[in-house]
Amino acid sequence: MLSLDARFRHLHRYRRRLLVALLSHRTFLAVLWTVLFSAVVVWQSGAVARLGLFRRRAPPPRPCPRLRPTVFNLSDFGGVGDGVTLNTQAFEKAVEAIMEFGGSGGGQLNVPPGMWLTGPFNLTSHMTLFLAEGAVIVGIEDHKHWTLMPPLPSYGQGRELKGPRYGNSCEDMVIENSYISVGDDGIAIKSGWDQYGIAYGRPSTNILVKNVVLRSKMSAGVSIGSEMSGGISNITFENILVWDSRRGVRIKTAPGRGGYIHNISYSNLTFNNLSVGIVIKTDYNEHPDDGFDPKAIPTIRNLTFRGVYGLNVRIPVRIQGSKEILVRGISFQDMQVGLSYKKKRTFQCSYAEGYVVGPIFPAPCDSLDRYDENGRLVKRSIIQNGTDTDYDI
Repeated sequence: MLSLDARFRHLHRYRRRLLVALLSHRTFLAVLWTVLFSAVVVWQSGAVARLGLFRRRAPPPRPCPRLRPTVFNLSDFGGVGDGVTLNTQAFEKAVEAIMEFGGSGGGQLNVPPGMWLTGPFNLTSHMTLFLAEGAVIVGIEDHKHWTLMPPLPSYGQGRELKGPRYGNSCEDMVIENSYISVGDDGIAIKSGWDQYGIAYGRPSTNILVKNVVLRSKMSAGVSIGSEMSGGISNITFENILVWDSRRGVRIKTAPGRGGYIHNISYSNLTFNNLSVGIVIKTDYNEHPDDGFDPKAIPTIRNLTFRGVYGLNVRIPVRIQGSKEILVRGISFQDMQVGLSYKKKRTFQCSYAEGYVVGPIFPAPCDSLDRYDENGRLVKRSIIQNGTDTDYDI
């Protein structure tokens, strides 16, 4: 049995060993890790509880702007945006109500957030159809709700389009903020075919196309003609991107069309991965029948291209005029198009008259006058009404 003095010495040695153990770095790190881990657990528990307090609340839906003197809501006509209820009658009743205000500034139909299932319905003049944020109009797939159009008179053999062919002359029109991917021309502006278009005499004019992305593996992004016998004028293209296509922009016509293509403006064109960027073709010799007049010669003049950019383009420009159909008054400014591979003639011209302002790439053909940025003539064209093309695309 230990004496009291021995017990005291034993307890003293035990305390010293415990103190040394606590002061060792391993023990210190273990204790520190335990304390930090506990603190993180406590903080996360509080953060979860506080999440609802600090979470940003979704902003309330923005009210629909008032764009017409009289405003209606689709729900007022019995519409239900649940994705199941058919709202065709609600739309029709709303349009009928707006028709009564056509002489006093028209009306606006607001479609609230929701999925609005409907069959076909017609809009009216002096009407604004406004979809609120989160509103989607869904066409019903049941064919019983879709009325077949009656046959329309058509001219042609129906080789590519069986059945009716619809009118193609428009004026005072805007196409904007669209993405189009098709197997033919993305946007095609026309105005009648040969003697039938000449007799009808209705042009396409005052058309604006802007902020559009297009893709056409087999044809062009935007096209004018070849059916242009009623005339096409005052067309503006702005902010156009054409990618992964055969052609970027194209103008096409032929003897027998008659009519005209005047005052066409292109600005801020972007091409990516094309065979040809800009194409003008005057021998697009397709006719509805043998009754066309070969002496009906179309005219092409006043075409402006400003701000043309691109990458991986085989031929940036190909202007194919002819002795009968000269391309007059064509101009280029601010053009930089990267080539898919180097070739001697990448800016090709045939029977073209016009000018270039400032440096452009690739270098223009010799049938165009060259001016500097200040409008001073730098080089007069050396080929008038000649040909500078070597292959067809």
